[in-house]
Amino acid sequence: MSTVAPPRPAAAPPPPARPSLGARALGLWLRWWRRLTAMRTAIVLLFLLALAAIPGSLLPQRSLNQNAVRQYFADHPTLAPVLDRFYAFDVFGSPWFAAVYLLLFVSLIGCVVPRLAEHVRALRAAPPPAPRRLQRLPDSGELATPLPGPAALDVVEEELRVRRFRVVRRDGAASTPPGPAASGPELSAEKGFWKETGNLLFHLSLVALLLGLAGGRLWGYEGSILVTEGQGFCNSFQQYDTHSSGALVDSGDLSPLCIDLEDFRAEYEEDLTAASYTADIRYGGPGEEGEPATIGVNDPLRLDGDRVYVTGHGYAPRFTVTLPDGTAFTDVSAPFLPSDQTTMSSEGALKLPDLGAGVEDQLALEGFFAPTGLMQGGVLTSIDPRPLNPQVAVLAYQGYLGLDSGLPQSVYSLDASQIERGRLAEVGRANLAVGETLTLPDGTAITFTGVSQFAALQFSHDPGQVWVLAAAISVLVGLLALLFLRRERFFARAGPAADGGGTVLTVGSLTRGGGESATRFAELTGQLRAALDARSPTPSAPPSGGAAPEPEVSPRDR
Repeated sequence: MSTVAPPRPAAAPPPPARPSLGARALGLWLRWWRRLTAMRTAIVLLFLLALAAIPGSLLPQRSLNQNAVRQYFADHPTLAPVLDRFYAFDVFGSPWFAAVYLLLFVSLIGCVVPRLAEHVRALRAAPPPAPRRLQRLPDSGELATPLPGPAALDVVEEELRVRRFRVVRRDGAASTPPGPAASGPELSAEKGFWKETGNLLFHLSLVALLLGLAGGRLWGYEGSILVTEGQGFCNSFQQYDTHSSGALVDSGDLSPLCIDLEDFRAEYEEDLTAASYTADIRYGGPGEEGEPATIGVNDPLRLDGDRVYVTGHGYAPRFTVTLPDGTAFTDVSAPFLPSDQTTMSSEGALKLPDLGAGVEDQLALEGFFAPTGLMQGGVLTSIDPRPLNPQVAVLAYQGYLGLDSGLPQSVYSLDASQIERGRLAEVGRANLAVGETLTLPDGTAITFTGVSQFAALQFSHDPGQVWVLAAAISVLVGLLALLFLRRERFFARAGPAADGGGTVLTVGSLTRGGGESATRFAELTGQLRAALDARSPTPSAPPSGGAAPEPEVSPRDR
């Protein structure tokens, strides 16, 4: 007797293989890359970049005005150190600003490059076939004509090419899936590729703008200095009052250029507001005689990427100091910084650390200068920015100035700590007009001999200026194309008329990037109707009212 073995149970399917660690890491990286290169992320980063720049415009920056930063620390001793930890006084050189900047740069490149390749393929591709049911398009209608189908499409093609459409003719049966609405020869046309070109130009120019700004920050430098008439300076970081330079700039990279200020003129309106600042300078290499030039606020000296600007002006009172032994220091001066731009009242200090052998105490003058001086209640003030009646109120100090202490101090004011410690003592004060003298207890005579003007000059080197200008123009051109151009597609299919005579053209349109698509479609179909009637052997007669029949459009367009 034979036995039948019971059926063996089916084997369980093997568990799915887990992806390897490398595959999981690659998938995670691709997901983050797609998020970073999304247009939404680029817009968010652009907004964060603008938001991050706000502290740089509200707070003084070390790269622009170190004196203002020091004054902010003096005015806000508790808040300033906290802000400084977050690079609030060096916003545009901070790590967090650079991180947002670089992320935006990477996001734009990753977003634009694939779209650029896709746009190039679209430019080379033919317009797509017409949809099977043209009546379902947002703008559609029918045009009846006694012309046969191919001849009617010839008229439509000619009219569209005049309007700069790219046109392709196809056999409807071969180009579309079978169906009752997909018979007869057809025509596809499109234009408006400049809209997408403008879109890509806008984003590529934005990348170029970021590159130009970055290049200017890395290879650019600038310095500011106050130059009194008859004096000059050479392009050296050691001579500037304040300067800033990119990370890739070395002192040997500076242009060998020297500037001498020969004359400065400030003109004022009737209400005493400044009308223009003009400086006569002479420029050239070190040791050269130089060439003359005249520069102004909006008319800088331009030399191979270098710019010399006039950014302001002020006054430098001149003094003659005569020591008791008869030694005289003639026409020594120092710039006094304006404290009131309306009247050009100025404050400053003149330091004389070396008065010669046998003189132990150093001498300093701290004062208030009034271009047009007037005493009001025993206090010297100025009523006009022009030097019509120059006067100066001076305080004379003798002692130790602390210039060799190793601690930095402003050249425009005295070190208050030396006065507080008693190392520098006041020895006299007076209000002086031109030619008047203040005599100190030790016999030193200080005579106010006149005033010279100084110009605030800024030397700037920015290799990315032309690049940034070209990128900004390209951004504007791309934005205009993006806003005002339209992407349009037009389709037409020829079919026999219901009565067996002539042709019925089914037309449809798709418009992107602009409103009033129904109006534009009605205008185009009206022009096509006129062209078809003009080519017809028996033009259709207008109704009794004399108006041409309107093209039939779908109910959704009414």
